[in-house]
Amino acid sequence: MFSKILVANRGEIAVRIIRACKELGIRTVAIYSEADAAALHVRLADEAVCVGPASSARSYLNIPNIISAALLTEAEAIHPGYGYLAERAGFAEICRDHGIEFIGPKPETIERMGDKAAAKKAMEAAGVPVIPGSDGPVASDGEALKVAREIGYPVIVKACAGGGGKGMRVVYSQEDLLRALNLARAEADAAFGSGEVYLEKFIDKPRHVEIQIIADKYGNVVHLGERECSLQRRQQKILEEAPCAAITAELRRLMGEAAVSGAKAVDYVNTGTIEFLVDRDGRFYFMEMNTRIQVEHPVTEMVTGIDLVKEQLRIAAGERLSFTQEEITFRGHAIECRINAEDPAAGFMPSPGTITFYHAPGGMGIRVDSCIYQGWEVSPFYDPMIAKVIAWGRDRDEAIGRMEAALSEMVIEGIATSIPFHLDLLRDEGFRSGRFHTKYIEEEFIARKK
Repeated sequence: MFSKILVANRGEIAVRIIRACKELGIRTVAIYSEADAAALHVRLADEAVCVGPASSARSYLNIPNIISAALLTEAEAIHPGYGYLAERAGFAEICRDHGIEFIGPKPETIERMGDKAAAKKAMEAAGVPVIPGSDGPVASDGEALKVAREIGYPVIVKACAGGGGKGMRVVYSQEDLLRALNLARAEADAAFGSGEVYLEKFIDKPRHVEIQIIADKYGNVVHLGERECSLQRRQQKILEEAPCAAITAELRRLMGEAAVSGAKAVDYVNTGTIEFLVDRDGRFYFMEMNTRIQVEHPVTEMVTGIDLVKEQLRIAAGERLSFTQEEITFRGHAIECRINAEDPAAGFMPSPGTITFYHAPGGMGIRVDSCIYQGWEVSPFYDPMIAKVIAWGRDRDEAIGRMEAALSEMVIEGIATSIPFHLDLLRDEGFRSGRFHTKYIEEEFIARKK
Protein backbone atom coordinates (compact mmCIF):
# COMPACT_ATOMS: atom_id res chain seq x y z
CA MET A 1 0.00 0.00 0.00
CA PHE A 2 1.08 3.57 -0.62
CA SER A 3 2.58 5.57 2.23
CA LYS A 4 1.61 8.97 0.79
CA ILE A 5 -0.69 10.20 -1.99
CA LEU A 6 -1.52 13.61 -3.39
CA VAL A 7 -5.20 14.52 -3.80
CA ALA A 8 -5.53 16.55 -7.01
CA ASN A 9 -8.94 18.04 -6.27
CA ARG A 10 -10.90 20.20 -3.85
CA GLY A 11 -14.26 20.29 -2.07
CA GLU A 12 -16.19 17.33 -0.74
CA ILE A 13 -14.46 14.72 -2.93
CA ALA A 14 -11.03 15.77 -1.64
CA VAL A 15 -12.33 15.41 1.94
CA ARG A 16 -13.82 12.01 1.02
CA ILE A 17 -10.50 10.75 -0.37
CA ILE A 18 -8.52 12.02 2.62
CA ARG A 19 -10.84 10.17 5.00
CA ALA A 20 -10.38 6.90 3.10
CA CYS A 21 -6.60 7.39 3.20
CA LYS A 22 -6.67 7.96 6.96
CA GLU A 23 -8.51 4.65 7.42
CA LEU A 24 -5.77 2.88 5.46
CA GLY A 25 -2.92 4.68 7.23
CA ILE A 26 -1.89 6.66 4.14
CA ARG A 27 -0.52 10.19 4.53
CA THR A 28 -2.09 12.81 2.27
CA VAL A 29 -1.01 15.93 0.42
CA ALA A 30 -3.71 18.46 -0.44
CA ILE A 31 -3.37 20.97 -3.23
CA TYR A 32 -5.20 24.28 -3.08
CA SER A 33 -5.64 27.58 -4.85
CA GLU A 34 -5.10 30.91 -3.13
CA ALA A 35 -8.89 31.18 -2.78
CA ASP A 36 -9.02 27.82 -0.99
CA ALA A 37 -6.33 28.41 1.63
CA ALA A 38 -8.87 27.90 4.45
CA ALA A 39 -10.71 24.98 2.79
CA LEU A 40 -11.58 21.91 4.83
CA HIS A 41 -9.54 19.51 2.69
CA VAL A 42 -6.47 21.65 3.33
CA ARG A 43 -7.05 21.47 7.08
CA LEU A 44 -7.57 17.70 7.09
CA ALA A 45 -4.58 16.67 4.96
CA ASP A 46 -1.16 15.95 6.46
CA GLU A 47 0.50 18.39 4.06
CA ALA A 48 -0.77 21.07 1.69
CA VAL A 49 0.74 22.85 -1.30
CA CYS A 50 -0.60 25.98 -3.01
CA VAL A 51 -0.61 25.40 -6.77
CA GLY A 52 -1.84 28.74 -8.06
CA PRO A 53 -4.36 31.59 -7.89
CA ALA A 54 -8.15 31.25 -7.73
CA SER A 55 -8.67 30.44 -11.39
CA SER A 56 -9.02 26.69 -11.91
CA ALA A 57 -6.99 26.91 -15.11
CA ARG A 58 -4.04 28.25 -13.12
CA SER A 59 -4.43 26.00 -10.07
CA TYR A 60 -6.50 22.79 -10.10
CA LEU A 61 -5.81 22.32 -13.82
CA ASN A 62 -2.18 23.44 -13.60
CA ILE A 63 -0.47 20.13 -14.43
CA PRO A 64 3.17 21.30 -14.07
CA ASN A 65 2.49 22.74 -10.60
CA ILE A 66 0.56 19.65 -9.48
CA ILE A 67 3.26 17.25 -10.66
CA SER A 68 5.90 19.45 -8.99
CA ALA A 69 3.91 19.31 -5.74
CA ALA A 70 3.78 15.52 -5.92
CA LEU A 71 7.50 15.22 -6.58
CA LEU A 72 8.49 17.75 -3.89
CA THR A 73 6.37 16.01 -1.24
CA GLU A 74 7.45 12.54 -2.43
CA ALA A 75 3.88 11.40 -3.04
CA GLU A 76 3.78 7.96 -4.64
CA ALA A 77 0.39 8.34 -6.26
CA ILE A 78 -2.20 10.94 -7.28
CA HIS A 79 -5.94 10.59 -6.80
CA PRO A 80 -7.75 12.93 -9.22
CA GLY A 81 -11.26 12.61 -7.73
CA TYR A 82 -13.89 13.64 -10.29
CA GLY A 83 -13.89 16.60 -12.66
CA TYR A 84 -10.75 18.65 -13.25
CA LEU A 85 -8.01 16.22 -14.35
CA ALA A 86 -9.81 12.96 -13.58
CA GLU A 87 -10.51 12.14 -17.23
CA ARG A 88 -7.50 13.79 -18.84
CA ALA A 89 -5.53 11.02 -20.53
CA GLY A 90 -2.56 13.37 -20.90
CA PHE A 91 -2.39 13.94 -17.15
CA ALA A 92 -2.49 10.21 -16.42
CA GLU A 93 0.32 9.71 -18.94
CA ILE A 94 2.43 12.46 -17.37
CA CYS A 95 1.95 10.84 -13.97
CA ARG A 96 3.19 7.54 -15.42
CA ASP A 97 6.19 9.25 -17.06
CA HIS A 98 7.20 10.68 -13.67
CA GLY A 99 6.86 7.36 -11.83
CA ILE A 100 3.68 8.48 -10.04
CA GLU A 101 0.76 6.03 -9.87
CA PHE A 102 -2.42 7.53 -11.30
CA ILE A 103 -5.34 6.23 -9.24
CA GLY A 104 -7.64 5.40 -12.11
CA PRO A 105 -7.58 3.63 -15.46
CA LYS A 106 -4.70 3.64 -17.92
CA PRO A 107 -4.32 6.78 -20.08
CA GLU A 108 -5.04 4.75 -23.22
CA THR A 109 -8.39 3.67 -21.77
CA ILE A 110 -9.29 7.20 -20.67
CA GLU A 111 -8.56 8.51 -24.17
CA ARG A 112 -10.52 5.75 -25.89
CA MET A 113 -13.59 6.04 -23.67
CA GLY A 114 -13.44 9.83 -23.56
CA ASP A 115 -14.20 9.94 -27.28
CA LYS A 116 -17.90 9.10 -27.35
CA ALA A 117 -17.85 7.84 -30.92
CA ALA A 118 -14.85 5.57 -30.24
CA ALA A 119 -16.43 4.38 -26.99
CA LYS A 120 -19.63 3.49 -28.82
CA LYS A 121 -17.66 1.43 -31.35
CA ALA A 122 -15.83 -0.41 -28.56
CA MET A 123 -19.06 -1.23 -26.74
CA GLU A 124 -20.80 -2.37 -29.93
CA ALA A 125 -17.88 -4.71 -30.67
CA ALA A 126 -18.23 -6.12 -27.14
CA GLY A 127 -21.90 -6.92 -27.70
CA VAL A 128 -23.24 -4.07 -25.55
CA PRO A 129 -26.50 -2.61 -26.95
CA VAL A 130 -25.92 0.81 -28.51
CA ILE A 131 -28.25 3.49 -29.83
CA PRO A 132 -28.54 3.50 -33.65
CA GLY A 133 -26.53 6.34 -35.15
CA SER A 134 -23.55 7.42 -37.20
CA ASP A 135 -20.44 5.27 -37.41
CA GLY A 136 -18.21 7.75 -35.61
CA PRO A 137 -18.04 11.52 -36.27
CA VAL A 138 -20.04 12.84 -39.22
CA ALA A 139 -17.54 14.23 -41.71
CA SER A 140 -19.96 16.46 -43.60
CA ASP A 141 -23.45 17.90 -43.59
CA GLY A 142 -24.37 15.51 -46.37
CA GLU A 143 -23.34 12.51 -44.33
CA ALA A 144 -25.35 13.80 -41.37
CA LEU A 145 -28.46 14.19 -43.52
CA LYS A 146 -28.01 10.65 -44.86
CA VAL A 147 -27.61 9.14 -41.37
CA ALA A 148 -30.65 11.02 -40.07
CA ARG A 149 -32.80 9.73 -42.93
CA GLU A 150 -31.67 6.16 -42.26
CA ILE A 151 -32.30 6.10 -38.49
CA GLY A 152 -35.32 8.41 -38.60
CA TYR A 153 -36.17 11.63 -36.78
CA PRO A 154 -35.92 12.81 -34.07
CA VAL A 155 -32.13 12.59 -33.83
CA ILE A 156 -29.67 14.03 -31.35
CA VAL A 157 -26.39 15.71 -32.31
CA LYS A 158 -23.64 15.09 -29.73
CA ALA A 159 -20.07 16.27 -29.26
CA CYS A 160 -17.52 13.45 -29.61
CA ALA A 161 -15.54 14.89 -26.70
CA GLY A 162 -16.79 16.09 -23.34
CA GLY A 163 -20.22 15.92 -21.77
CA GLY A 164 -22.54 17.82 -19.44
CA GLY A 165 -24.92 18.70 -22.27
CA LYS A 166 -22.34 20.79 -24.20
CA GLY A 167 -22.44 20.43 -27.98
CA MET A 168 -25.78 18.63 -27.85
CA ARG A 169 -28.92 19.38 -29.89
CA VAL A 170 -32.17 17.46 -30.45
CA VAL A 171 -33.48 17.74 -34.01
CA TYR A 172 -37.00 16.86 -35.12
CA SER A 173 -36.82 17.59 -38.85
CA GLN A 174 -34.42 17.77 -41.78
CA GLU A 175 -34.98 21.53 -42.01
CA ASP A 176 -33.47 22.06 -38.54
CA LEU A 177 -30.54 19.64 -38.82
CA LEU A 178 -27.96 21.84 -40.56
CA ARG A 179 -28.46 24.71 -38.11
CA ALA A 180 -28.20 22.31 -35.15
CA LEU A 181 -24.98 20.84 -36.55
CA ASN A 182 -23.35 24.27 -36.82
CA LEU A 183 -24.41 25.26 -33.31
CA ALA A 184 -23.28 21.94 -31.78
CA ARG A 185 -19.91 22.07 -33.54
CA ALA A 186 -19.24 25.61 -32.40
CA GLU A 187 -20.27 24.88 -28.82
CA ALA A 188 -18.22 21.67 -28.69
CA ASP A 189 -15.15 23.40 -30.12
CA ALA A 190 -15.41 26.18 -27.53
CA ALA A 191 -15.93 23.78 -24.62
CA PHE A 192 -13.64 20.87 -25.52
CA GLY A 193 -11.29 22.08 -28.26
CA SER A 194 -12.87 19.71 -30.78
CA GLY A 195 -15.83 20.44 -33.03
CA GLU A 196 -16.41 16.81 -34.02
CA VAL A 197 -19.99 15.61 -33.56
CA TYR A 198 -21.94 12.44 -34.19
CA LEU A 199 -25.61 11.55 -34.58
CA GLU A 200 -27.84 9.16 -32.65
CA LYS A 201 -31.49 8.24 -32.65
CA PHE A 202 -33.18 10.37 -30.00
CA ILE A 203 -34.97 8.33 -27.35
CA ASP A 204 -37.82 10.33 -25.90
CA LYS A 205 -38.20 10.49 -22.12
CA PRO A 206 -35.86 7.64 -21.19
CA ARG A 207 -34.49 6.80 -17.76
CA HIS A 208 -30.79 7.36 -17.11
CA VAL A 209 -29.49 4.27 -15.33
CA GLU A 210 -25.79 3.64 -14.73
CA ILE A 211 -23.86 0.56 -13.66
CA GLN A 212 -20.91 0.83 -11.26
CA ILE A 213 -18.03 -1.45 -12.23
CA ILE A 214 -14.72 -2.11 -10.53
CA ALA A 215 -11.73 -3.97 -11.96
CA ASP A 216 -8.26 -4.90 -10.75
CA LYS A 217 -5.00 -5.16 -12.71
CA TYR A 218 -5.39 -8.92 -13.14
CA GLY A 219 -8.50 -9.00 -15.31
CA ASN A 220 -11.07 -9.42 -12.53
CA VAL A 221 -14.15 -7.26 -13.16
CA VAL A 222 -17.41 -7.04 -11.18
CA HIS A 223 -20.39 -4.73 -11.13
CA LEU A 224 -21.97 -3.24 -8.02
CA GLY A 225 -25.47 -2.78 -9.34
CA GLU A 226 -27.19 0.23 -10.79
CA ARG A 227 -27.95 3.83 -9.88
CA GLU A 228 -31.02 5.76 -10.98
CA CYS A 229 -29.86 9.16 -12.27
CA SER A 230 -32.87 10.38 -14.26
CA LEU A 231 -33.66 13.42 -12.11
CA GLN A 232 -31.66 16.12 -13.82
CA ARG A 233 -31.76 19.81 -14.59
CA ARG A 234 -29.93 21.01 -17.69
CA GLN A 235 -28.23 17.61 -18.01
CA GLN A 236 -26.88 17.93 -14.46
CA LYS A 237 -27.92 15.28 -11.94
CA ILE A 238 -29.78 16.50 -8.87
CA LEU A 239 -30.87 13.37 -7.01
CA GLU A 240 -29.67 9.78 -7.40
CA GLU A 241 -30.89 6.44 -6.05
CA ALA A 242 -29.81 2.83 -5.74
CA PRO A 243 -31.39 0.61 -6.81
CA CYS A 244 -33.59 1.86 -9.67
CA ALA A 245 -37.20 1.19 -8.74
CA ALA A 246 -38.27 0.82 -12.38
CA ILE A 247 -36.13 -2.10 -13.55
CA THR A 248 -36.65 -5.81 -13.00
CA ALA A 249 -34.17 -8.29 -11.55
CA GLU A 250 -33.68 -9.75 -15.04
CA LEU A 251 -32.98 -6.35 -16.59
CA ARG A 252 -30.56 -5.61 -13.75
CA ARG A 253 -28.72 -8.86 -14.50
CA LEU A 254 -28.52 -8.11 -18.24
CA MET A 255 -27.28 -4.55 -17.71
CA GLY A 256 -24.70 -5.69 -15.17
CA GLU A 257 -23.39 -8.38 -17.49
CA ALA A 258 -23.23 -5.90 -20.39
CA ALA A 259 -21.27 -3.42 -18.26
CA VAL A 260 -18.76 -6.08 -17.20
CA SER A 261 -18.34 -7.25 -20.81
CA GLY A 262 -17.75 -3.68 -21.94
CA ALA A 263 -15.17 -3.04 -19.22
CA LYS A 264 -13.29 -6.23 -20.07
CA ALA A 265 -13.28 -5.35 -23.76
CA VAL A 266 -11.34 -2.14 -23.13
CA ASP A 267 -9.01 -3.69 -20.51
CA TYR A 268 -10.45 -1.46 -17.82
CA VAL A 269 -8.75 -1.03 -14.43
CA ASN A 270 -10.06 0.67 -11.26
CA THR A 271 -13.56 2.07 -10.75
CA GLY A 272 -15.75 3.24 -13.60
CA THR A 273 -19.36 3.75 -14.56
CA ILE A 274 -21.15 2.69 -17.70
CA GLU A 275 -24.19 4.84 -18.33
CA PHE A 276 -27.28 3.55 -20.13
CA LEU A 277 -30.54 4.96 -21.39
CA VAL A 278 -33.55 2.75 -20.68
CA ASP A 279 -36.62 3.30 -22.86
CA ARG A 280 -40.24 2.84 -21.86
CA ASP A 281 -40.23 -0.72 -23.21
CA GLY A 282 -37.34 -1.77 -20.98
CA ARG A 283 -34.68 -1.78 -23.72
CA PHE A 284 -31.33 -0.36 -22.67
CA TYR A 285 -28.62 1.32 -24.71
CA PHE A 286 -25.03 2.33 -23.97
CA MET A 287 -24.63 6.10 -23.60
CA GLU A 288 -21.10 6.71 -22.29
CA MET A 289 -18.48 5.56 -19.81
CA ASN A 290 -17.14 7.71 -16.98
CA THR A 291 -13.56 6.66 -16.28
CA ARG A 292 -13.46 7.92 -12.69
CA ILE A 293 -15.25 7.86 -9.37
CA GLN A 294 -18.73 9.39 -9.66
CA VAL A 295 -20.29 12.13 -7.55
CA GLU A 296 -23.10 9.69 -6.70
CA HIS A 297 -20.88 6.79 -5.62
CA PRO A 298 -22.09 6.93 -1.97
CA VAL A 299 -25.50 5.42 -2.80
CA THR A 300 -23.74 2.31 -4.14
CA GLU A 301 -21.58 2.18 -1.03
CA MET A 302 -24.65 2.37 1.19
CA VAL A 303 -26.44 -0.57 -0.45
CA THR A 304 -23.36 -2.79 -0.90
CA GLY A 305 -21.24 -1.91 2.14
CA ILE A 306 -18.19 -1.56 -0.14
CA ASP A 307 -15.97 1.53 0.21
CA LEU A 308 -15.25 2.43 -3.41
CA VAL A 309 -12.46 4.91 -2.69
CA LYS A 310 -10.57 2.45 -0.51
CA GLU A 311 -10.98 -0.14 -3.28
CA GLN A 312 -9.54 2.39 -5.74
CA LEU A 313 -6.48 2.80 -3.55
CA ARG A 314 -6.00 -0.93 -3.09
CA ILE A 315 -6.30 -1.65 -6.81
CA ALA A 316 -3.87 1.14 -7.74
CA ALA A 317 -1.40 -0.32 -5.22
CA GLY A 318 -1.57 -3.66 -7.06
CA GLU A 319 -3.96 -5.62 -4.86
CA ARG A 320 -6.52 -8.03 -6.30
CA LEU A 321 -10.25 -7.59 -5.83
CA SER A 322 -11.13 -9.07 -2.45
CA PHE A 323 -14.61 -10.18 -3.54
CA THR A 324 -16.30 -11.95 -6.46
CA GLN A 325 -19.54 -11.08 -8.23
CA GLU A 326 -21.35 -13.78 -6.28
CA GLU A 327 -20.20 -12.31 -2.97
CA ILE A 328 -21.72 -8.88 -3.65
CA THR A 329 -25.07 -8.42 -1.95
CA PHE A 330 -27.52 -5.53 -2.11
CA ARG A 331 -29.35 -4.32 0.97
CA GLY A 332 -32.06 -1.70 1.21
CA HIS A 333 -32.37 1.56 -0.71
CA ALA A 334 -30.23 4.73 -0.76
CA ILE A 335 -30.90 8.26 -2.03
CA GLU A 336 -28.45 11.12 -2.52
CA CYS A 337 -29.33 14.82 -2.74
CA ARG A 338 -26.69 17.22 -4.07
CA ILE A 339 -26.72 20.42 -2.00
CA ASN A 340 -25.68 23.41 -4.09
CA ALA A 341 -24.96 27.01 -3.12
CA GLU A 342 -27.73 28.23 -5.42
CA ASP A 343 -31.02 30.06 -4.98
CA PRO A 344 -33.87 28.02 -6.54
CA ALA A 345 -36.26 30.95 -6.04
CA ALA A 346 -34.02 33.14 -8.22
CA GLY A 347 -33.58 30.78 -11.14
CA PHE A 348 -30.81 28.80 -9.42
CA MET A 349 -28.46 31.77 -9.35
CA PRO A 350 -25.14 30.96 -7.62
CA SER A 351 -25.03 32.09 -3.99
CA PRO A 352 -21.45 32.57 -2.84
CA GLY A 353 -20.75 34.02 0.60
CA THR A 354 -19.79 33.18 4.15
CA ILE A 355 -21.57 30.40 6.02
CA THR A 356 -22.62 32.04 9.26
CA PHE A 357 -24.19 28.94 10.83
CA TYR A 358 -24.10 25.25 9.93
CA HIS A 359 -25.87 22.26 11.41
CA ALA A 360 -25.46 18.86 9.76
CA PRO A 361 -28.31 16.34 10.03
CA GLY A 362 -27.90 12.97 11.71
CA GLY A 363 -29.85 9.93 12.73
CA MET A 364 -30.26 6.36 11.56
CA GLY A 365 -29.08 5.80 7.99
CA ILE A 366 -27.93 9.39 7.33
CA ARG A 367 -24.54 10.27 5.84
CA VAL A 368 -23.26 13.74 4.94
CA ASP A 369 -20.29 14.23 2.59
CA SER A 370 -19.39 17.92 2.64
CA CYS A 371 -16.60 20.47 2.58
CA ILE A 372 -18.30 23.16 4.64
CA TYR A 373 -18.03 24.53 8.14
CA GLN A 374 -19.26 27.60 10.02
CA GLY A 375 -17.23 30.62 8.98
CA TRP A 376 -16.09 29.15 5.65
CA GLU A 377 -16.52 31.30 2.57
CA VAL A 378 -18.18 29.66 -0.42
CA SER A 379 -16.15 30.87 -3.38
CA PRO A 380 -17.68 32.14 -6.64
CA PHE A 381 -14.85 30.55 -8.61
CA TYR A 382 -15.88 26.88 -8.42
CA ASP A 383 -18.74 24.42 -8.83
CA PRO A 384 -21.63 25.31 -6.49
CA MET A 385 -22.00 21.82 -4.97
CA ILE A 386 -20.98 22.09 -1.31
CA ALA A 387 -22.43 18.92 0.22
CA LYS A 388 -24.21 15.65 -0.44
CA VAL A 389 -26.76 14.14 1.91
CA ILE A 390 -27.26 10.39 1.61
CA ALA A 391 -30.13 8.52 3.26
CA TRP A 392 -30.39 4.73 3.56
CA GLY A 393 -33.53 2.80 4.43
CA ARG A 394 -34.75 -0.78 4.38
CA ASP A 395 -36.88 0.18 1.38
CA ARG A 396 -37.44 3.22 -0.84
CA ASP A 397 -40.22 4.69 1.29
CA GLU A 398 -38.06 4.60 4.41
CA ALA A 399 -35.12 6.16 2.55
CA ILE A 400 -37.37 8.99 1.29
CA GLY A 401 -38.73 9.58 4.79
CA ARG A 402 -35.25 9.70 6.30
CA MET A 403 -34.01 12.07 3.58
CA GLU A 404 -36.95 14.41 4.12
CA ALA A 405 -36.30 14.45 7.87
CA ALA A 406 -32.57 15.03 7.35
CA LEU A 407 -33.02 17.96 4.96
CA SER A 408 -35.63 19.50 7.24
CA GLU A 409 -33.05 19.37 10.03
CA MET A 410 -30.10 20.63 7.98
CA VAL A 411 -29.28 24.32 8.52
CA ILE A 412 -26.94 26.38 6.32
CA GLU A 413 -27.17 30.12 6.96
CA GLY A 414 -25.45 33.01 5.22
CA ILE A 415 -26.05 31.70 1.70
CA ALA A 416 -28.99 30.30 -0.26
CA THR A 417 -28.99 26.57 -0.99
CA SER A 418 -30.95 24.02 -3.00
CA ILE A 419 -32.40 22.37 0.14
CA PRO A 420 -35.92 23.83 -0.34
CA PHE A 421 -35.97 22.54 -3.91
CA HIS A 422 -35.01 19.03 -2.77
CA LEU A 423 -37.71 19.03 -0.11
CA ASP A 424 -40.32 19.97 -2.71
CA LEU A 425 -39.05 17.21 -5.00
CA LEU A 426 -39.13 14.59 -2.25
CA ARG A 427 -42.79 15.43 -1.60
CA ASP A 428 -43.72 15.32 -5.29
CA GLU A 429 -46.15 12.56 -6.26
CA GLY A 430 -44.34 11.83 -9.52
CA PHE A 431 -41.08 11.29 -7.66
CA ARG A 432 -42.66 9.20 -4.91
CA SER A 433 -44.43 6.96 -7.42
CA GLY A 434 -41.26 6.54 -9.48
CA ARG A 435 -42.94 7.86 -12.64
CA PHE A 436 -40.18 10.11 -13.92
CA HIS A 437 -37.62 10.40 -16.73
CA THR A 438 -34.63 12.54 -17.70
CA LYS A 439 -36.80 15.56 -18.61
CA TYR A 440 -39.22 15.21 -15.71
CA ILE A 441 -37.85 18.07 -13.57
CA GLU A 442 -37.79 20.64 -16.37
CA GLU A 443 -40.91 19.61 -18.29
CA GLU A 444 -43.22 18.57 -15.46
CA PHE A 445 -41.99 19.32 -11.93
CA ILE A 446 -40.75 22.90 -12.47
CA ALA A 447 -43.43 23.64 -15.06
CA ARG A 448 -46.18 22.92 -12.53
CA LYS A 449 -44.73 25.50 -10.14
CA LYS A 450 -44.74 28.38 -12.64
